[in-house]
Amino acid sequence: MTSYFGIVGGGAWGTALAQLLAADGAPVKIWAREAEVVAAINSEHRNPLFLPNATLSPSLTATGDLAALADCDALLIVVPVPFLRAVLAELPPGGAPLILCSKGMEAGSFAFPIDIAHAVAPDRPVAVLSGPTFAHEVAAGLPTAITLAAADPAVADRLAASLARPHFRPYVSADVIGAEIGGAVKNILAIACGIVDGAGLGLNARAALISRGFAEMTRFGLSRGAEAETLAGLAGLGDLVLTCTSSNSRNFALGQGLGRGEDIATLMADRRSVAEGAFSAPVVAAAARADGIDMPITDAVARLVAGEIRAGEAIQALLSRPLRREGR
Repeated sequence: MTSYFGIVGGGAWGTALAQLLAADGAPVKIWAREAEVVAAINSEHRNPLFLPNATLSPSLTATGDLAALADCDALLIVVPVPFLRAVLAELPPGGAPLILCSKGMEAGSFAFPIDIAHAVAPDRPVAVLSGPTFAHEVAAGLPTAITLAAADPAVADRLAASLARPHFRPYVSADVIGAEIGGAVKNILAIACGIVDGAGLGLNARAALISRGFAEMTRFGLSRGAEAETLAGLAGLGDLVLTCTSSNSRNFALGQGLGRGEDIATLMADRRSVAEGAFSAPVVAAAARADGIDMPITDAVARLVAGEIRAGEAIQALLSRPLRREGR
């Protein structure tokens, strides 16, 4: 059973996962690019830059050197998708499994994190961790359930047993692509729901957008071989509901600013943590167009984050679409 975890990425989510695994005193090592994060974790047992309210276990240590993770039994990869390929290429050699916790698609290649990992580290077992999680709640030990997906059931079972804690429950799946698509699309839809909230359009509109957004997620997922059960589970609908209903979601909060009429460039510049949906929206929208899949909400968010339209125009465009039968 895996006992020594390394975490690649010292942001809020990486720190929360590290704390989850170190809370019982188990040794965990986290790699962070920021020297101030490494110093604060090692000297103060805190990450004031990304997760300021969490007190971290003394058994959690930080490093700025990826080579220091060479002796870990498994690595949780928690870096934004635009930087994922480069970071994976810098990992020390070895056969430790990779647990991918990044969500999105890579621009240009339309590759999901699992595709990038297979290309860069083809000899390593790979799993995908996804589901409804806020970093601060996981770090605080609040009850959480997630999906852990791997093509090899033995890998998924072994890693799930190692990750499981009394308050952290992994559900195993073989549907890797479904877990990837749920994680990527829900961030885009969270921006859209934030826009509805920021524009003061009410709860009826938000509920309608979540429902129609889930229809988009399902169309896109099924077209790429995902299972409907996965998309309706923790990694799809579960994560969608969480991120579309709370300003604790970075993506929802970004959408709120857009809904209030704030400029996308200013909003992005003011954020220390990445709102993954802002990077995923143009990529998923382009992939959907290439596949002939209708995703109007995703397309509207992509145009918004590109600065092509304002929130009011996007809302009007969605409301003026031709009437159709539900389910299409």
